[in-house]
Amino acid sequence: MNELDTLYQELILEHYKHPRNREPLEGDFITHENPSCGDSLRLKIEWEGSDRIKRIVFDGHGCAISIASASIMTELLSGETVQNAERICTKAIAFLRGESKASTDAGDSSDSRHSGDPVDLGDLQALAGVRLFPLRVKCATLAWHGIEKELKAQGEVDRP
Repeated sequence: MNELDTLYQELILEHYKHPRNREPLEGDFITHENPSCGDSLRLKIEWEGSDRIKRIVFDGHGCAISIASASIMTELLSGETVQNAERICTKAIAFLRGESKASTDAGDSSDSRHSGDPVDLGDLQALAGVRLFPLRVKCATLAWHGIEKELKAQGEVDRP
């Protein structure tokens, strides 16, 4: 194992052992499950106005990959507008499926934080290895698909 693989493995374990924005959920939340492995995540978007995510929190159980990916997702999408969060979700899912070689390719030329810069998927790049294992891709994309579905529904409500 090379140094980069070791670093990525440590980063995944850090997000698994100390997930960001994980807390018990009450009230309305989204449940997204992977029946092939038993992972189940509950997700909740806290809104700042009607078009900006204040933060995303999650709870549930799953493997290290699904928990780490959910933790990374909450960090990447908190503070984003619905439109930018949808763009990041699309990029993240494509990246995890192996449909893009790096988190900054596929021709996206705008990022929510720095106009004109490509989307930066940050720590999510540590999960690039899941591309080699189709069943693990489902684990890595579980939270992303759940939030993507909710964002699309929110975007349709806000659009005339």
